[in-house]
Parts: sequence; C-alpha cells; structure tokens
Amino acid sequence: VTDWNPAQYLRYGSERLRPALDLMSRIQIESPDIVYDLGCGTGTITGILKERWPGAHVTGVDSSASMLERTTDLETGVNWQYADLNDWQPESPADVVYSNAALHWLDGHERLFPRLMNAVKPGGVLAVQMPENFGAPSHTSIADTVREGEWRERLAPFQREHPVAKPIFYYDLISRLCSSIDMWETTYMHVLEGEDPVVEWTKGTMLRPLLDNLSDEEGVAFLKSYTEKIAKAYPLSSDGKTVLPFKRLFIVAVK
Repeated sequence: VTDWNPAQYLRYGSERLRPALDLMSRIQIESPDIVYDLGCGTGTITGILKERWPGAHVTGVDSSASMLERTTDLETGVNWQYADLNDWQPESPADVVYSNAALHWLDGHERLFPRLMNAVKPGGVLAVQMPENFGAPSHTSIADTVREGEWRERLAPFQREHPVAKPIFYYDLISRLCSSIDMWETTYMHVLEGEDPVVEWTKGTMLRPLLDNLSDEEGVAFLKSYTEKIAKAYPLSSDGKTVLPFKRLFIVAVK
C-alpha cells in the first residue's frame, strides 16, 4: 500500500486547490449538519469546508496515515477518521459528501458511486471532482516508461491508465438516484515554474505508487526516461515557465 508524501503533494498546492474550491462553490446548501470530506489528504480542504459551514459537524476521511498526521498542523475543530473508502459508510446519512481528486484511486465505480449517493440524506449533496487527464502526455508517458523497462511486470499492477470513465457513465449511474445533477468538465492551464515541474507534479500523485516499488537505482532510471519524454511534450514557454493543461470532471448531485 502506497503512503503519500504530503510535502510533495503540497508543492503545487495552489494549483490543486482551485478545482476543489470550484467544486465547493457549486454546492447550494446553506446550513448542513453533517459534512464528510472523502480522501481529505492533508486536511486543507476539510478546513475550508469547516470555514464555509462553521456550524456543521465536519469529518475528514483518509486511508493514508502520513496524510492524516499532517492534519495535526490544523486547528480547525474538524474531526479526522482513518478509513478505507472502498467500504466506508457514514454513521448516519450526510448533508454533504464531498470528494476532491480522490475517487479515481478506487476501482469499481459502478458500485462506489451508488453507495456514496445512498450515504446522502434527501436534499443532501454528493460533490465529486476527479482528474480526467489520463490521455495527456503527463500520464501516457508514465505507461510508456513502465512498458519500456525490465520493471514492466512488477509495476503493471500499480498502473492506473484509465481509472475515470466517460461522463455519461456517471450520469447514467447516479441520475436515477438523485433529484438533480450538475456535471461539467474544465481544463485548467496550470503555469508551473522550476526545473521539470510536470515531473514534480506527477511525483506527488501518479508516480508515487510506481517509485515506491522500484529500488533507488531503478527509480533514477525510470525518472530519467520519463523526464526526457515530458521535456519534449511540455517545452518551456517564452517566459521560461511550463504550461500544463489539466482536464477535470465535476459532479454535483442533489438527492
């Protein structure tokens, strides 16, 4: 089981924060009582949920011990729960079940999304954002690098080439379980600075499970090959910065 590196993930925290806030802004509930943040990670977004709804009972849920340890930096009055989202159920139906950039790590979406919709009380909201950038060079180059090396069989179980289905799949799955559904896609043009910033971005997410299953020497070789591909796919712009287009899927369903 891969444990996440909070510092690496937060390296581009501001870019990763914007989709979370965009998702939150479309939740039209004034005074929820029970709010869950699934896959809360470092707890940054969970704290913002608490700020938006200070009277709510807000709980951040995550399966990464190191991420939850990082939440001790926050004094927000939020509750923290260590749990596997594959079988998580709330103690009582929630007003808001929120998940930003987490559910693409789970399989079985045909079972997962109806279960999460059922965790919401009538009039409540399921709000989900998932990356939809798996056809972009930042991600396809990972698969190419896996297939090129002697590590291909060892790393194959940890690859996630197509973890998010087409939007219509999710619409058909949950529209019958809710009174209204708002779905949209956004491509963010992230302007990144520094050396090999796209590589640093993916090191905080999709590369982590792969690198954790390589020796230090193999990891260096893997990153060298991947970095060469990324440099060609994302050349520096005229001002020396790197532009990373990143597509995301948003779902806000009212029960």
